[in-house]
Amino acid sequence: MNFVEALMRARFWRANLLASRVWRANMLSSRVWRANMLSSRVWRANMLSVCMGALAAFALPPFHVLPVLLVAFPVLLTQVSTSGGAITAAKRGWWFGFGYHLIGLYWITEAILIEAERFWWLVPLAVPALAAVLAVFVAIPVGLTWYAASGWPRILGLAGSWVLADMARQFIATGFPWNPLGSVWAIPGVAGDVMLQPASLASVHGLTLATIILACGPLARWRGRGACVVLLAVWTVFGMNRAFGPSPPEQDVTVVLVQGNVPQGQKWDPSLLRGVFERYLHLTADALREAGPVRVVVIWPETASPYQLETDDAARAAIAEAAGDALVLAGAVRFDEYGRPRNSLFAITGDGTIAGVYDKGHLVPFGEYQPDWFPLGIQVVPGGGFARGPGASTLHVAGLPPMGPLICYEVIFPGQVVDNTDRPGWLVNVTNDAWFGISTGPRQHLAAARLRAVEEGLPLLRAANTGISIGYDSLGHEINRLDTGQTGFRVIPLPGALPLTLFGRFGLLIPALVAISLVLICVFWSRSHPQD
Repeated sequence: MNFVEALMRARFWRANLLASRVWRANMLSSRVWRANMLSSRVWRANMLSVCMGALAAFALPPFHVLPVLLVAFPVLLTQVSTSGGAITAAKRGWWFGFGYHLIGLYWITEAILIEAERFWWLVPLAVPALAAVLAVFVAIPVGLTWYAASGWPRILGLAGSWVLADMARQFIATGFPWNPLGSVWAIPGVAGDVMLQPASLASVHGLTLATIILACGPLARWRGRGACVVLLAVWTVFGMNRAFGPSPPEQDVTVVLVQGNVPQGQKWDPSLLRGVFERYLHLTADALREAGPVRVVVIWPETASPYQLETDDAARAAIAEAAGDALVLAGAVRFDEYGRPRNSLFAITGDGTIAGVYDKGHLVPFGEYQPDWFPLGIQVVPGGGFARGPGASTLHVAGLPPMGPLICYEVIFPGQVVDNTDRPGWLVNVTNDAWFGISTGPRQHLAAARLRAVEEGLPLLRAANTGISIGYDSLGHEINRLDTGQTGFRVIPLPGALPLTLFGRFGLLIPALVAISLVLICVFWSRSHPQD
């Protein structure tokens, strides 16, 4: 081999090497491009899911824009169909749930801002963190739905598994069943009166199940859409028949709801305590003059009394003087034998004695107490917070119908508001929603209270510090109210109770069985008709 041939071969080798490097670079570039495209598609799919979840939240109280569900849920199911796997579907479901709860729970920030000097750092964290946890209860049913055949199996599977997940979040980590989808039907006025009535059969969970089926209707074939129309028609006819049917006679008691309208920033100001207490005394005396010579129960809101009524004889004497012969149900803090505070409701008679005490059982995690499962050594709630009461129970006071007390947060738990071994004749809900200003939170809370009245077939009388104080009969009809930001009282004849409802008799067993049945139908249908 001469010098020229060697040089030519060397050049040829270098050219091949260069070509090889160019080829590898092109391959790498192609892979990067495909990875970027895939990443872009994933990002767009996730953002679409977030937007659809946020859109669905506008169907919740107080907006009730129900048509948005006809967009959000079909898009969610389409996202499932194009996900390519259960894990990807679950991720898209998580983003949907994150958007839903982020918008639905934004009002929690209002409470943080009241003590912004101490907790300002929580403002950008609290709601997103809670929404991220609650989104898991959407991700799981959506992920499982991927295994179902498209069409009705997938719709029924989503509805059934969604309700089971909602029921799970009612109990896991003490539970937080806020904003169940069925609450979209708690529309103020006649529309809500009609559409809430099936809750007497299967609770708000049953409403959630039916709502998801109807929301997914646009994806069904014509026969499926016809089935949705039939479902809605039967629902409406049942609701009208029950809502406009005969009401039970009023009970021989008049209830006075007192709304002090004390801003949260002033509620525990030492220089204002006496004035706050006297405001409730004056409103009580004025209300009793209007009520006249009848049997009266006066209801003050949660922690309305700034004084410890269990040990403060002078405070009880002042209440007795203002109330005369009337019974006063007054919210106040008390301390138990271990020195732990309890959020309590006191029944104070006309001579200033305590006829009964109820301690709140369902406490707000990290708001009223620190859960045991939180990592040890990290003190979020000073002293561990409030001590927990025994849960749903009935207060008995001579001469009055037995009462089922519910303090604030407790009213959001379907099937857990009544002691069925000692069933009350009416429900009393005292609350302090001043923490949340004029946000959507208090109105969502109110919707939960209305649902409990329909589910149990019991009238519910609600006294709120800054509103909304309201009376519902046993069908969920509004009797009278004091709106947010008003100071005053309302005198309301106590409505009668209905016979025990189907849900009142069997509780959460009914929606659980219906949801499980739909999931099983989905499984068998998918196996026998995989291409449907």
